[in-house]
Amino acid sequence: MNSSCLSVVIPAFNEEKTLARIVERVAGIPHLLEIVIVDDASTDRTPEVLEGIVAKFPQVIYTRHAINSGKTAALRTGFAATHGEIVIVQDADLEYDPTEIAEVIDPILQGKADVVYGSRFLVRKAARVLYFHHYLANRMITFISDLFTNLNLTDVETGYKAFQGEIIRKMAITSTRFGFEIEATAKVAKLRRAIYEVPISYYGRTYEEGKKIQFKDALWALWYILKYNWFVGLKDSFVGIPTIPADFISNRARGESPE
Repeated sequence: MNSSCLSVVIPAFNEEKTLARIVERVAGIPHLLEIVIVDDASTDRTPEVLEGIVAKFPQVIYTRHAINSGKTAALRTGFAATHGEIVIVQDADLEYDPTEIAEVIDPILQGKADVVYGSRFLVRKAARVLYFHHYLANRMITFISDLFTNLNLTDVETGYKAFQGEIIRKMAITSTRFGFEIEATAKVAKLRRAIYEVPISYYGRTYEEGKKIQFKDALWALWYILKYNWFVGLKDSFVGIPTIPADFISNRARGESPE
């Protein structure tokens, strides 16, 4: 695996206050190949902020939606623009710390994992104390998702999800709003590939500070669990079944790290 192998996809909607700081931190992480930012038709100064970011960081790829279409649509656009052997999602706010990306992608770099989730609950690290109802909903959704996928994930709704590039670029993503978390989990489970979790920190925001997820998104999540686990098969989940790179197969068998 090349030393510059990581694509970081950042969906952004009205994040003028935090986007520059996030990109500054992402730009300094190891193995970085590119930063793909998708502005989902922001109505604040996010486009102006992005002009400055593009001028400062040559590794940034920037695109903008003409109409606000939601986080999943922004991710779909971003994934299609990536070239890295590893692809990870980074939210444009300050809820997730980019310095922990290296820990999230390490099982893939080591040839052990094809997909890695950063869990806010696996081992409790620094986490802002916020809404109990959100915590309860997340644990419930994770439990129901695990029932359908037969995985033992602790945090299906985590924002940190890292994939071998071919897996996410071939995934046929059809959900809306915040549905990606459930859809991607169901479809990755169908591949029966190596999935890992690593503990991460979480610095959540209040609604006053810009948090966007709502109660109706929990209801949509339940529907997506049913839809993508029961009614969408493996063939319809991907545009061609992703293959495992030969170096990953050999290194995994030997327990060695890819170069």
